[in-house]
Amino acid sequence: MKRRGRKAFWHNIKFKYKLIVLNENTLEEVVGIHVSKLNGISVLLAACTVIFLIAAFIIMFTPLRNYLPGYMNSEVRRQVVENALRADSLQQALARQQLYLMNIQDIISGKVKADTVQSIDSLTDVRVEELMERSEEEEKFRQQYEEKERYNLRSVNENHDAAGLIFYRPVRGVMTTGFQPMQKHFGTDLVAAPNENVLAALDGTVILAAYTAEAGYVIQLQHARNFITVYKHCGSLLKKEGDEVKGGEVIALVENKVEGNPEGEQPHLHFELWHQGTPINPEKYIVF
Repeated sequence: MKRRGRKAFWHNIKFKYKLIVLNENTLEEVVGIHVSKLNGISVLLAACTVIFLIAAFIIMFTPLRNYLPGYMNSEVRRQVVENALRADSLQQALARQQLYLMNIQDIISGKVKADTVQSIDSLTDVRVEELMERSEEEEKFRQQYEEKERYNLRSVNENHDAAGLIFYRPVRGVMTTGFQPMQKHFGTDLVAAPNENVLAALDGTVILAAYTAEAGYVIQLQHARNFITVYKHCGSLLKKEGDEVKGGEVIALVENKVEGNPEGEQPHLHFELWHQGTPINPEKYIVF
């Protein structure tokens, strides 16, 4: 019965039909084509394959690949950031221009006396302060922050040293432990899927690629402006010492499982960012 069922199935698939195009006036056969269901399926699969190859070719060899996660190069990323900053500057200039026109209208209408105005720019600054009055909560937060950062000399140069650098997120995951230098935790822990790609945060050179009993596979990169990134608890390394890498390039894989862990700790990446021999908080430069 099974053999008869298979024969009937293949007979149905291979059975050929004849498609005929007739002349309506003379009933003469113009075109006749013998087709089967197997031919139709083959043509459909071939068409889908051709469409897939064309789409893949267009994405791989055109700027469309920059819209895929992980394929945007550093130059395009830098242009995106510059355009965003330029748009923000234009928005601020437009707002200031509107305030300027409002001040001119107030002077002409007599709301503001001309002899009390030293310059239009000073009047614009006064109007901005009036429109952006701080609440009590904002004033308290400002005082607390200024008091906290008063003697933090390192914070003055951090953003300046990183100006123009675009940091890549090292791995797609969830941050579980942040930067805690007081507890000797000089980096950020990111829980990720096993064997997830680990990406270089910046362009640089591999200065360490080794295995340690405490942190597993470790890879360390030297970057421009005295920045160093460290990637611990890797499952395997894809680069060796001396290799030059680009920002966003895959350099390692997240560990598949945590060896010797009785508490069931999930596989994660420990990421550190150092500048001039001092650990700094990666969250100030990278959005995890």
